[in-house]
Amino acid sequence: MLSKIRIDHLIRSTGILMIAFLANKILAIGRQIVIARAFGTGADYDAFVAAFRLPDILFLLISGGALGTAFIPILSERLTRRPETDPDGWRLTSGVLNTLLLVVTAIAVLMALLANPLVKWVVAPGFSPDTQALTANLMRLTLISTIIFSISSLLGAVLNTRQHFILPAIAPLMYNAGIMAGAFFLAPAFGVYGLIWGAILGSLGHLLIQVPGLFRYGIRYHLLLAWDDRDLWRIARLMGPRVLNIVVIQINFVVMFNLASRLNEGTVSALDYGWDLMQMPQTIIGSAIGIVLFPTLSELAARGDIATLRHTLAQTLRIILALSIPAMVGLIVLGRPIIQVMFERGEFGPDSTAAVYQSLQFWALALIAHSALEVVNRVFYAQKDTITPFLSSVVSMVINLGLALLLYRQLAAGGLALSNGVAVTVEVIIMLVIAHYRLNGVEAGAILKTLLLTLVAAGAMGLAVMAFTAFAPNLPPPLIAAVGGVLGIATYLGVGLIVGVKEIRLLPRLVGRSV
Repeated sequence: MLSKIRIDHLIRSTGILMIAFLANKILAIGRQIVIARAFGTGADYDAFVAAFRLPDILFLLISGGALGTAFIPILSERLTRRPETDPDGWRLTSGVLNTLLLVVTAIAVLMALLANPLVKWVVAPGFSPDTQALTANLMRLTLISTIIFSISSLLGAVLNTRQHFILPAIAPLMYNAGIMAGAFFLAPAFGVYGLIWGAILGSLGHLLIQVPGLFRYGIRYHLLLAWDDRDLWRIARLMGPRVLNIVVIQINFVVMFNLASRLNEGTVSALDYGWDLMQMPQTIIGSAIGIVLFPTLSELAARGDIATLRHTLAQTLRIILALSIPAMVGLIVLGRPIIQVMFERGEFGPDSTAAVYQSLQFWALALIAHSALEVVNRVFYAQKDTITPFLSSVVSMVINLGLALLLYRQLAAGGLALSNGVAVTVEVIIMLVIAHYRLNGVEAGAILKTLLLTLVAAGAMGLAVMAFTAFAPNLPPPLIAAVGGVLGIATYLGVGLIVGVKEIRLLPRLVGRSV
């Protein structure tokens, strides 16, 4: 089992990341408020959202999730072995960085040259010609930030490998601050182009904020590609299935936004706003836990400690259930006043609120699966298995595409969100079944018990909030959101402790050890 010192370190690091991610999400709310006031859910913001689709895919394929899941286990292994040729891993890191820049820059230039046909035939065929042209121009500029993020993501992976999580967690704050600056100071003069230049400024901040951490660990940069390094090619081989996995995931999103572009104006924006709102608790819960846990899972897998790996997975999933289920209920029952408080001003009116809320209700149903996926995936990556997550994601893609085509005209953005939620849930279940056989069980009984007890407590929370909103329907939205939120949290904690949701007792440790 994990030592008490290691458990305390994980809890403290997770708490720090949760607080940093919460701060980032608060800033992201401010960013969305400013953007919503200026652009609402109109064609310009549709173009802004669509312009990020392919650059984001490029980032994720090469330098985002794919690189991190392959690079961290290999660099950790090198730091453990301490070979004479590269005891601190800086030669390998430099080789990966330089190769990464070469590949990403080449693909970015090609995408910029082909921006118009890519937008017309892949990203947003339903947009008007003028909006398609705007989307293509915005996409070319977005690729600049993609190249910058490629460097920044590798720096974050290096710091995470050394159990340093603070600066990589703070980096997104700089990105959101850049977009806000663009919305405040540049958008009035340059329109939606101001948001893109703000994103480029934010990506630079995302990179520079992590540099001091590298100096702490004695960074040494080498101007070489290191293609003679065996570990560099091991990273490339591990990235292969993960790249295909991300391709499958992003195909889902491309199809969703493709279908959304064929519906009423603003559907793309409503889908994106709903996704961002669901991502707030998902990032704080799933991403924070997954990032902190990954190096430990890799170490346990390398030692062959299957019993501890199994118990760590089960305990983590129970904590995720205890946090994500009430968050899901909260988004459903308080989503409308939350949207009104955050966005309903300027160009964002009641119709926009209704469209986003319809999207959010269905996105909320996907919160549990997306949060669990952050950990379940990493259990396989820690064992240097990137094939199983890929095959599971293929099944998920088929389900998502089928349901999306079936539901998008009936439920608009909500149907697209629902199809994604169902597909990701099936993906998580498939991998848990495989993990059950590979790890000699996943403590399914304990996980199911936590699921049922948490549903009882979260159900009581939902009923309490619904009773409050029915009793006082004419209160202003800020008051409904605030009082309803406090009432919901108090109800969940009270009922949860009564029925025996043991994971609730960990919450004070998460907060107390991170302040």
